[in-house]
Amino acid sequence: MFKSKYSCFVEKVSNLRSIPLLLMRWILAYGFYSPAMMKWKDINSIGEWFGSMGIPAPLLNAYLAATTEIVGVVLLTLGLFTRIISIPLMVTMVVAIVTVHLSNGFEAGNNGYEIPLYYLIMLLTLVIYGGGKFSLDYLLFGDRGDHCEK
Repeated sequence: MFKSKYSCFVEKVSNLRSIPLLLMRWILAYGFYSPAMMKWKDINSIGEWFGSMGIPAPLLNAYLAATTEIVGVVLLTLGLFTRIISIPLMVTMVVAIVTVHLSNGFEAGNNGYEIPLYYLIMLLTLVIYGGGKFSLDYLLFGDRGDHCEK
């Protein structure tokens, strides 16, 4: 009896799986907005800062990071090309963790890698599951992950 009740519960809850995917997209878009705008307001200073951390081609990488973040804001908000944009955003998070946050430990209050790690995990979730039913991916492409030949 417990097994059938649990199975029924799982089936009903599974119908709601697109809600957290939508919320993840929106939270990430909101989280990337301010850093993207900050980079664009003074891209040359960001390039200099990147250079001081030993990042190669610092100005180019500042432009790449700022562009990735602002395009990510738009695409995540719309749920368009969710899986694709999540990959360069993941790279951005890995670079941020390694170059800025890792030496400060885990805790967000100490500018540690906690928040970028959460973003990285949420982005990985979007790569795997897509944007969900409440996305342009789903509307335009029926994004269910079942298009490949086996």
